[in-house]
Amino acid sequence: MAKRKIRKPKDGSKVLKYIAWILAVIALILSSVIIGYYFGYDQGGSNTLKQEKEEVKRRLSRISVIEKSLKKDNQKTVEKRLQEVLGKERKSDYLSSSHEIDDSVVAPPEAIERPMKLLSVKPKLAIIIDDVGTRSQVNDIKSLKLSLTMSFLPPSANRPNTPKLAARENFYMIHLPMEAQSFTAEEPFTLRVLDSQDKISQRIGDIKKLFPRVKYINNHTGSKFTASEVAMNKLIYSLSANHINFVDSRTTADTKAPKVLKNFGFRYVARDVFLDHHMEKDYVASQIKEAVKIAKLHGSAIAIGHPHPNTLQALRESKKLLDEVDLVYIYQIY
Repeated sequence: MAKRKIRKPKDGSKVLKYIAWILAVIALILSSVIIGYYFGYDQGGSNTLKQEKEEVKRRLSRISVIEKSLKKDNQKTVEKRLQEVLGKERKSDYLSSSHEIDDSVVAPPEAIERPMKLLSVKPKLAIIIDDVGTRSQVNDIKSLKLSLTMSFLPPSANRPNTPKLAARENFYMIHLPMEAQSFTAEEPFTLRVLDSQDKISQRIGDIKKLFPRVKYINNHTGSKFTASEVAMNKLIYSLSANHINFVDSRTTADTKAPKVLKNFGFRYVARDVFLDHHMEKDYVASQIKEAVKIAKLHGSAIAIGHPHPNTLQALRESKKLLDEVDLVYIYQIY
């Protein structure tokens, strides 16, 4: 008997084909998804990198603007910078040094008469800057890099930190307020002609406590006080008891300081030139020339100025002229 052939069911074959097609479609879909993912990732990465580059450009641009601004600021003249800083102070304090003089309408007293000297060394010039009372003033004076003697006002409501400022300096003076013939902006604790010996001694003792290293004082205003022999006797007695020397600002031609100091056996030392009786820069420059001239004639000279912008700028611009003298602190003359 012949064997019959076994036939595979047609349904099974169709199922396998369907499965194969389905798997192929799934594989195609997965491939598309994967390719799309990586393409999108690459594109996203490219966009992120582009954004980072743009951000760097923006930052560099901002830095460039800042640098240009700083460069522009550095190109400002020192005079403008000083005006900006000192402009924050009370303008009434620094209009000129004419407030120091008895009569601001007339010129300050003439330089004291001294014999001329033949010099074998450089003449000495001491420049005192009065009315120092703030950190900004100290900084601007020191920025000149000149040997200038700072004379600090005693502390007050407007200038409470002068003892601390002075304590940071190797050398300083005190600009001691004294009674004027006529002055509307008198400092607190101003020494007056009718003050007793005890009161004056107490005030000088207080100054010594506030400024322990003080060795020199000069008078702030004081046209009335220094013109009184009685008052000056009280003052010099108190100063000598505290080992403090007196430098006469010579705010009046009637000063009795020469006579009183001679009676005590002390040397009379006084201001020769006021640099800024008028505040114009050209005037200050001419007064610096005058101070140098006097130093050359007599071997030494003392000039007094104030920390307003034109004075400081004139000093800065006169450095070549000042090289002709030995610019020293007051203790190197007195």
